[in-house]
Amino acid sequence: MTKKVLIVEDEFIVASNLKQVLERSGYEVIGIAASAQEAEEHLQRDKPDIVLLDIRLQGERSGIDIARKLKSEHIAFVYLSANSNQKILEEAKMTYPDGFLVKPYRKKDLLIMLDIAWYRHAHSLETKNNQEIHVQKQITEIITENSDNQQKLLKIAEIMQTCVPFDLITSGLRPLNTGQYNDKGYLRVGFDEYQFIGEKELLTITNLKRPALSVILANSHLDINTNIYNNDPVNEKPNVPSLQKTLIDTFNIQSYLVFPVVLSNGQSFHYFFYSRQKNIYTNIHISLLDNLRTGLATLAEKMIYGENLAISKNTPVHYERKLQGNTLNYPEFRSIIGNHHLLLGALDLAAQVAFYNTSVLILGESGTGKEKLAQAIHLLSPRKNAPFITVNCAAIPVALIESELFGHEKGAFTGAIEKRKGKFEQADGGTIFLDEIGELSPEMQVKILRFLQEKEIQCIGGNSLTKVNVRVIAATNRNLEKEVAAENFRLDLYYRINVFPITLPSLRERRSDIKELSIYFAEKFCSEFNKPFHGIVTSMMEEMIAYDWPGNIRELENVIEQSAILNDGKSKLELKRTLTGKATIPVTTPIKTFEDVKNIQAETEREYIISVLKQADGRVRGANGAAQLMNIKPTTLESKMAKLKIRREDL
Repeated sequence: MTKKVLIVEDEFIVASNLKQVLERSGYEVIGIAASAQEAEEHLQRDKPDIVLLDIRLQGERSGIDIARKLKSEHIAFVYLSANSNQKILEEAKMTYPDGFLVKPYRKKDLLIMLDIAWYRHAHSLETKNNQEIHVQKQITEIITENSDNQQKLLKIAEIMQTCVPFDLITSGLRPLNTGQYNDKGYLRVGFDEYQFIGEKELLTITNLKRPALSVILANSHLDINTNIYNNDPVNEKPNVPSLQKTLIDTFNIQSYLVFPVVLSNGQSFHYFFYSRQKNIYTNIHISLLDNLRTGLATLAEKMIYGENLAISKNTPVHYERKLQGNTLNYPEFRSIIGNHHLLLGALDLAAQVAFYNTSVLILGESGTGKEKLAQAIHLLSPRKNAPFITVNCAAIPVALIESELFGHEKGAFTGAIEKRKGKFEQADGGTIFLDEIGELSPEMQVKILRFLQEKEIQCIGGNSLTKVNVRVIAATNRNLEKEVAAENFRLDLYYRINVFPITLPSLRERRSDIKELSIYFAEKFCSEFNKPFHGIVTSMMEEMIAYDWPGNIRELENVIEQSAILNDGKSKLELKRTLTGKATIPVTTPIKTFEDVKNIQAETEREYIISVLKQADGRVRGANGAAQLMNIKPTTLESKMAKLKIRREDL
């Protein structure tokens, strides 16, 4: 089937050249547009299969404005760009294009990109449709089941997390009742763990009194339509407290989405999705919610006016486990420790993609747990009973890697005394994890690409191709986009493996997980060494939280293991080396006066408080504020800051 292409490019010569190249290659060019307005006119006349889209266009609007429309109408598009500034490129990436080409580009690169863009678009559309059908079915089941409204909201939170990610979800009738906060919500505190947030919980967390909350509710604006905000609630007066500002400050919210539905009696019921990540919500999320609108409205009516309005006395009011077990409990993630929102976001993506055969690219620094996540994806997939084969591409000599991956026939080379199956054939029916794929030679990249395209391999010395059914999960700590630009990594292979990227955060980005990880490793090693675990001394924990961990979780594990080995089994674990890699040496220099001791203690405490404040972005109070991280009262911390003369300039 001939694919129809619309070219949106304001340089006539470039556009004409593109048209010639595409038509010679079997594409049908339905038009050329030099501005956003012309592009919209073409889209009204004839829907293309794919659009080549320049970022800079004639007129006030850019290609990015057209991209948003294309995304909402599920039309594939590839950006064409000259050397734009970083801000524009970042804005373009937020529209999630199916491909990106930097001018000038070769004809070969253009055709490869179009092929891959169509492949990615078709696959993502299929995944989206399957996901939407599944979510609609689950919402229908919640509507019809016999459970109270708090449980219904918990279940809808669990379902929506897979398609509209959030750290806090709330819902309620609008306009607000200023006399009482009637919204119900859930704060995400673990991968499958949520904390209920009602009026009582909100008053406790914010340390507000009811009269103050009434003032806040009275000052809050009402959204009539669906809206996305990025830490900039509109229609609110500066320095006047409102519900949105209170939630943003309390839970460190960076962006949120408001989705109103109209009930059969004309009342408005609003769903709110809040995230600690910036710019996370897009028109894609709005489009999905629009398609679910009827079910969400019916569910809202059931929660507000149904027969089971009373909240069960047996329902926990704090941490609630997921209730749908067979579909939403993930024991495969139990070995991945931590509750930071960046980690939970990565686990959400892994859970979404696991069921499909889609190639996955796991990005992140060394030591962040990429192999552990790959194994969890395998165990969540229908391939879980088949082999999971790991290959470290950086650890195998160049001369041996082809044989290692694809196998060889007897006598294929000196030393090949028998036929040997390669890793791909060993993984047949299962998953192969290609760690550090960015280290592969150009020759091996070609062979991996051929497998991804044809699902066939050829062993060294063999004369025939062998079909293998293997899912590929790749990982790298390199920036593959830069490697492509430097011509060290093939553009076509990059887009083949980058169909579904997942980024694991570094340990310094998720410092709030360091304590839990440290205790986990400490208990593990003390058990292995048959030593009782008495805890970790405060000074060690403080230093570990302040440290940047260039080696990430792997380095933390090594530090804890060494402390456990050197521990006498009678006391708490202590840091046996400085975190710069040198052994800790007891201070032998005599301290002359008591005043010297006080000065050293004060300076140490000052440095520690500054490090925690930096971690909390300068915030003292509220969720993830410095006081909470240090487990002390905000007033105590403020007093210490004044005493130690800690100022904004020190952060």
